Amino acid sequence: MNDVLADGEPRLYHAAVFYHDTGEYLREVSGFVQAGLDGGEPVFVAVPETRIRLLRDHLGAQAGRVTFADMTRMGANPAWIIPVVREFVDAYPGRPVCYVGEPVWETRTTEELNEATRHEALINLAFADAPARILCPYDTARLGPAALAAAEHTHPVVIRGGCPRPSPDYTGTAVLPAECDQPLPAPPGHAAALAYHHSLAPVRAFVAYHASRAGLAPARTADLVLAAHELTANTLRHTEGGGTLHVWAAPGEVICQVRDSGHIHDPLVGRRRPAAEASHGQGMWVVHQVCDLVELRTGPDGSTIRLHMRYTEAAPTGYQQ
Repeated sequence: MNDVLADGEPRLYHAAVFYHDTGEYLREVSGFVQAGLDGGEPVFVAVPETRIRLLRDHLGAQAGRVTFADMTRMGANPAWIIPVVREFVDAYPGRPVCYVGEPVWETRTTEELNEATRHEALINLAFADAPARILCPYDTARLGPAALAAAEHTHPVVIRGGCPRPSPDYTGTAVLPAECDQPLPAPPGHAAALAYHHSLAPVRAFVAYHASRAGLAPARTADLVLAAHELTANTLRHTEGGGTLHVWAAPGEVICQVRDSGHIHDPLVGRRRPAAEASHGQGMWVVHQVCDLVELRTGPDGSTIRLHMRYTEAAPTGYQQ
C-alpha cells in the first residue's frame, strides 16, 4: 500500500477512510493494522480510548504487537501529534511504519477542528519522504459536512466502501486548505489590550494579572505567561514595530492573542522537537507544548497567534505499548 519513490524506496501513504458504523470501522482499521503486522511493520494506533478498546478486542492476541495511545489526550492540542509520531518513526530508522491517527471527532470545538485540519495538512509535509503508511478514520455518521470535506482536502488518498482512490480535492503540501487558514475574528470588545515595544516585563505582568483575575490557576497562569513571553520576545527579536497583546476570558478558558508585523515562513514551526544543542527556534515549541490550543495565522501583513488555556489541564501524553 506504500507509494514508491523512483529509487524503489517506500514513501508516505496518507489516506482518509470514511466509516459509518462500528463494523465498517473495525473492518477498515483492523485490516490496515493487520497488513502492517503481516508486513513486519511497527504499528502505532492513536485513536479515542473507546476505539482502542474495540480494536484490542477485535485484534485479540495480535493487539499485543501494537502501540496504542488515546488521541483525546495525545492530540488534545493537535500540534502535539506530529512530534509524537516523529518520535515513533525515528525509533525504527530505515523501516516502514504503520500509523493510524484519528484527530477529528464530533465533540471538538470549531477552533480545535480547524487546527486538526491544519495538522492533517501538515502531516503531508512533515513526513513527505518517510516510509510510513498513515490511515485517518472519519466518522460520517457523527461529523459534519465541513469536517468530511476538509478530509478530502488534506489527504492524497480517500477510502470509501473499502475502495481507495486519489482525492481530486487534495490541496498538496504547498497550500493549507482555506478552511483552516481563515483570518481569526477580532478579539471581543471587553478584551484587555496592551501595546508593547521594548520591554517584556509589562507583558508578563499584564498576562499574569488578567489571567489570575479571570480565575486561572497559578500553574496555568504561569504557563500562559511563559507562552506570551516567548511570542513577544520573538516580536522584539525579529520585527521593528512592536506588537499588540489581548487577553480575555471565554467559556472554560482564558485566551491570549499576540499580533505583530512578522511573517512566519515555516509552516511546521513548533511542531518539531528542537535539538538539544539548538540555541534558537525553541520559542514556538514551548508555546505549543504548554498551551491547550494554539491558532496561528501569518502572512506578509503580519502574524496573529492566539493561545488557549483552559481552566482544567489537558497535559500532552505520548504513546504506550
